[in-house]
Amino acid sequence: MAKQDSNPPVEGVVSTFKFQFEEAILIVLIILSVSGVLLTNFSSTDGWWYWMAMIFVFAITAMIIGAIEAKKGTHFIKDLLATQTIHWLGAMAVMIAAFSLLHAGVMDEQATGLVILLILSLAIFLDGIRIGWRFSMIGVFLGITAVIVAYVKDHILFVVGLAILIIGITIFWGRDKRIRQSIEP
Repeated sequence: MAKQDSNPPVEGVVSTFKFQFEEAILIVLIILSVSGVLLTNFSSTDGWWYWMAMIFVFAITAMIIGAIEAKKGTHFIKDLLATQTIHWLGAMAVMIAAFSLLHAGVMDEQATGLVILLILSLAIFLDGIRIGWRFSMIGVFLGITAVIVAYVKDHILFVVGLAILIIGITIFWGRDKRIRQSIEP
């Protein structure tokens, strides 16, 4: 009988690390998003500044994930980063335009906050199509959150519950997918 190598293949270790890294990113970004919703409840102006800072966090995170994917040869890194830069600058410009509508008196604070949340939701979702489904799930979370905030007066428990549900689904789905891939020859 030949002795089997007890060391896992390098590809499996890298895949596990990438999975755990993306999972951790998802959890941190969802927690930061819930924090933004809570902050916006207390002060729409502070909330606006928070979301403007968060767009940089989301953009940089997306670019890091994109660069990791590019190293695997799935994308050309230079083109990907250029596309992502334009994508995120465009999203930021539209967020600023939405805030200017507040100052012009066209929208109230709540409507402006919801529009900014939807803009960010769409930007994250679309970049997630490029870099990975977990990132898209954050966009889905923010989009659903905007609708919940609009319709439910005491929405905090619903938003936290949705965050837990999305984190749970993505962790289960990702692990299930990874297990199926390790079983297949």
